[in-house]
Amino acid sequence: CKILRCNSEYVAATLNLRGSNRNAAYCNALRSYSHCTRKTARTCRGDLAYHSAVHGIEDLMIQNNCSKEGPTSPPRPRPPAPNHQGFESLDICNYEKSFLYKHGQPPSYQHCAAFGDPHIRTFHDDFHTCRVEGSWPLLDNDYLFVQATSSPVAKGSNATVTSKLTIIFKNMKECIDQKVYQAEIDNLPAAFEDGSVNGGERPGGSSLAIQERSPGRHVEIRAEYIGTTIAVRQAGRQLSFSIRAAEEVARAFTEEQDLQLCVGGCPRSQRISRSECCRGRVAAETARALCKEMLPVEDVYFQSCVFDVVTSGDANFTMAAHGALEDARVFLPNAEKLHIFQ
Repeated sequence: CKILRCNSEYVAATLNLRGSNRNAAYCNALRSYSHCTRKTARTCRGDLAYHSAVHGIEDLMIQNNCSKEGPTSPPRPRPPAPNHQGFESLDICNYEKSFLYKHGQPPSYQHCAAFGDPHIRTFHDDFHTCRVEGSWPLLDNDYLFVQATSSPVAKGSNATVTSKLTIIFKNMKECIDQKVYQAEIDNLPAAFEDGSVNGGERPGGSSLAIQERSPGRHVEIRAEYIGTTIAVRQAGRQLSFSIRAAEEVARAFTEEQDLQLCVGGCPRSQRISRSECCRGRVAAETARALCKEMLPVEDVYFQSCVFDVVTSGDANFTMAAHGALEDARVFLPNAEKLHIFQ
């Protein structure tokens, strides 16, 4: 019984009706709704939702003086199904396809990154440099849990770097078994903790997969079942994390899951001003020259690079900021948001 599809098409057709021809368009939508329910009559005979829809349409047509005969709403465009079985044949473990089928448009995406001394770019394009020593959640929602563990960049330093990342892909029905990925400095595996490289034996197991982009330096994890891609990198003595997540997935959390650096950034007490950078192991001018080679635009990635090179004395931090910028270039849905200036 496909009555829910009729319901959602009616809701979509009447969502933004305005202006002088609103009533005519509303009647068109009701006639389309009625036509859709008639097509499902045979399979929906015993369905309560079907019967309430049929009675509801009759009432609404009377209230709005709509005639039963007349034009109908143009149908919403649907992506072509691979064969005649309709949506059942689409892979439900492919988030993009499912979303496009249900909503008639592709999903929206968000980007978050944590790199260097940890600098956090949140899903809302806020940018913080953090102290955050110890373990902190970057993400904690219905689908994913990501924790970063930080330790001081040098003895006696205020600055910290990410030394360990733990990523948990939570169990999801037909698609994947729960999978855990762990990376530490000098140990960037191209497999999950259990040695597997995909989501397991379930029908949609291949919708989660790990790929090694550069041995020991760059791993990419694609989670098609939730429309999400994660990059984990090592540059010098630090790890970095970047994610492109479907907006619906990024927002799937409760009030109790309120501490997520990707959502709210660093707590105020843990933020460091990047202007503190100019007391360190390398002169600021030297750091600026090194960073300029990799990052010609003087945005927050460049500023972060200068801060990190000055405080750590390690030129490898230029690679951390450059890698984060490259990930953002690939992951950001809106290229105009690539550079942030503060």
